[in-house]
Amino acid sequence: MNEPLEAVTGRPADGRAPAPTTRVFLALAPPDDAKEELEQVLRPAYDAYPRMRWNRIEDWHITLAFLGELPVAAVPPLMNPLAGLAARQRPLRLALRGGGHFDEQVLWTGVTGDLDGLHRLAADVRALVRECGVSFPERPLRPHLTLARSRRGDHTNTVEAAASLTAFAGRGWVAGRLHLVGSNIGRGPGPIHYRDVEAWDFHRGAGEVCGG
Repeated sequence: MNEPLEAVTGRPADGRAPAPTTRVFLALAPPDDAKEELEQVLRPAYDAYPRMRWNRIEDWHITLAFLGELPVAAVPPLMNPLAGLAARQRPLRLALRGGGHFDEQVLWTGVTGDLDGLHRLAADVRALVRECGVSFPERPLRPHLTLARSRRGDHTNTVEAAASLTAFAGRGWVAGRLHLVGSNIGRGPGPIHYRDVEAWDFHRGAGEVCGG
């Protein structure tokens, strides 16, 4: 854990000093053994489709709420409320299963298990963030791990890689931490990397409200 917020700045049209921003989201992360199990299943696809832009295994996550580009100053007030939410949250039993693609461009594996609990958690996280005065794009929750993206104009590999995951059924695991994650999207030509800004265990301690 816990990396400092990575600030980036734009250049507003009026020429004033830009406010620093950071790109963040809230997520769950599978444990190492579940990720390593899937990584083994993916090895033939790694070899068969080397031109796909494969995500690093350490960056695999289940997004609950994508907050997008926020002012850096908007993030610290979320910390205590999110810690409180995590403290009230029971662990979720989940597993990774199967595979698919979004528009023949994004390869993913699905999530099964306590999906009702997962959807409730996502709804609670999103409501809390909005209660704290942070607005963000509303996207329906589609529980998955993003594994890779296709190169422009080369979508066949994504479809074929998704088909190779049809029979995959991973071991069950317990999601017991809420992660506030930062990304470096738009910060360079290399692959997207993620890092924990903060993470909180479920069922530990009493919660706080916004501004507490």
